Amino acid sequence: MNSTPHPSPTVTAPVGRESWATYVFAVCRSDHPGSLSRAEGHPGGGPPRLLTVGSLCAVVQDVPAAEFSETALRDRLGDAAELERCARAHHGVVTAAAAGGPTVPMPLATICLGDERVRAAVGENRDRFRLALERIEGRAEWAVKVHLTQAGTTAHSAAPGTGTGTGETAAAGPRVSGRDYLNRLRGRQHLREQHRESALTAAEQVDAAVRRLAVATVPRRPHGPEVTGKDRTQIMNTAYLIAEDRSGELTATIGRLRASPEFSGIEIDVSGPWAPYSFTDGGELAGHP
Repeated sequence: MNSTPHPSPTVTAPVGRESWATYVFAVCRSDHPGSLSRAEGHPGGGPPRLLTVGSLCAVVQDVPAAEFSETALRDRLGDAAELERCARAHHGVVTAAAAGGPTVPMPLATICLGDERVRAAVGENRDRFRLALERIEGRAEWAVKVHLTQAGTTAHSAAPGTGTGTGETAAAGPRVSGRDYLNRLRGRQHLREQHRESALTAAEQVDAAVRRLAVATVPRRPHGPEVTGKDRTQIMNTAYLIAEDRSGELTATIGRLRASPEFSGIEIDVSGPWAPYSFTDGGELAGHP
């Protein structure tokens, strides 16, 4: 059983020959489980439940084996709508468990052939789970993203004397020469590049400010326009592990940055607190108490 979040299925044994399989959402301490009474889990399965393994507790659900075999999962998770449904169901149960205390989320679609396989996998990794639970106790994950907006780019590009659009040569007024037109295009391109550099500098300021509050960070590749939309360019996409009692400081810090004149045309998106999906495999937590 793998504890690193990953969208591909993790199957410990073929499950197609059995009627039921055990889906594993998370691992927590047996004395601090969250309430699963409102957690629905995956449709067609039994209610989410707790499976005690010594001082640890696996959050599991009985699911139809045929629908959660490796082949079936590969087909289902290849469909965007089905992937979203599975991810939402998984996250809902993890969130319910995490409400009771530190919780190590399992990757999406972690399947075992029965409870005994779960007990064996958790038992074999008990030390790693205990260490991860100690590291994340009292802390939560926050996602911070910085975007350069199209409106901000346009405002900075449309400086006096550079023109305001691609149709400027057809506007009323003196006809410009080809050289002047190219100079204006170069001027606008230069201003756009300057604004992007400013956005990168702003992202560095955001990262530095939030890092002062965090105990660990995980930088990620920025999303493309298929996720952000064509009017926004993502400059930064980072996850931070922050003590729960410092969430107010995070809110105040982001508020001050957003109000700064340097952040004109730049958006800062913050989401959380989340269960620490990004920080339960060691990563940058190594060396932290």
